[in-house]
Amino acid sequence: MAGNGEEQQTQAGRHQEVGHKSLLQSDALYQYILETSVYPREPESMKELREVTAKHPWNIMTTSADEGQFLNMLLKLINAKNTMEIGVYTGYSLLATALAIPDDGKILAMDINKENYELGLPIIEKAGVAHKIDFREGPALPVLDLLVEDKKNHGSFDFIFVDADKDNYINYHKRLIDLVKVGGLIGYDNTLWNGSVVAPPDAPLRKYVRYYRDFVLELNKALAADPRIEICMLPVGDGITLCRRIK
Repeated sequence: MAGNGEEQQTQAGRHQEVGHKSLLQSDALYQYILETSVYPREPESMKELREVTAKHPWNIMTTSADEGQFLNMLLKLINAKNTMEIGVYTGYSLLATALAIPDDGKILAMDINKENYELGLPIIEKAGVAHKIDFREGPALPVLDLLVEDKKNHGSFDFIFVDADKDNYINYHKRLIDLVKVGGLIGYDNTLWNGSVVAPPDAPLRKYVRYYRDFVLELNKALAADPRIEICMLPVGDGITLCRRIK
């Protein structure tokens, strides 16, 4: 019995480590999904970028492989062509997008750290999709404000993916709702935020998880009450909420 208890503790500890990218209660089940469905179908360029990113000290910021597969299929299903990504890191989700959209498709990609993006750029270039990407270094809000000012940009984006500073998600939404087309999608990542959205007030959380939790909770309430969108919150990765603009 003692041995089983120790094994369960070890499993629990391991689950906490991967929990940021998997909300499943079983690590074995998550590994089954990865090894059965995700890794065998993962494009070689995405595998290479995932492995490079794993060596980076901030690798917890990357999009999970199962979410990358989900985004890639979703973009194909909606025939997305003009897209946007706020928060790029090394570019795993960006590459998933670039591989999914047509050769003349475009991605406006924004991140405050170009150095991280340049880590994945040689792989993106080797995959032959770098020409689809318009990368802008710096905060996204000023870029979005300029886009919103020009009415021709309203309703011009098929898909927008947000995986950036959680304290600005509400501010992003206020602008993105004008830029995405009616029938188009906005995907907000990390909306279950390590499961902390249901954690009791005295729960032992990592500092960054505790700090951003209230912002994520605020966003979730706002999206649920927004009559301009239909929403679907999915337990993929760290939680992703899809918002379909209806008016």
